[in-house]
Amino acid sequence: MSNKELEIQFQEALQKASEMKQASIPQDVQLRLYAYYKQATYGTIDPKQHNTTFHLRDAFKMNAWMQISHLSISEAKKSYIEIINSLLENPNSNENE
Repeated sequence: MSNKELEIQFQEALQKASEMKQASIPQDVQLRLYAYYKQATYGTIDPKQHNTTFHLRDAFKMNAWMQISHLSISEAKKSYIEIINSLLENPNSNENE
């Protein structure tokens, strides 16, 4: 898949995600989506550039992002797309990817 095709699919997945009800997505999946989105749009996290006074929620989000920081931007986009498509295929499923 070319970078242009991947970007189109990623943008489509973002649009689909914006139309989903947040409450219908398990929290651990929301966290993974957040991490893949950040990695796909910002690249690898640099903890030194982030405020060290976190709320617990922010700490979980940063940790999720750090755990996938080894992925390339393309890999993160593909993972994000896969999760969104899986959620759309199985809207009533609470299974995790």
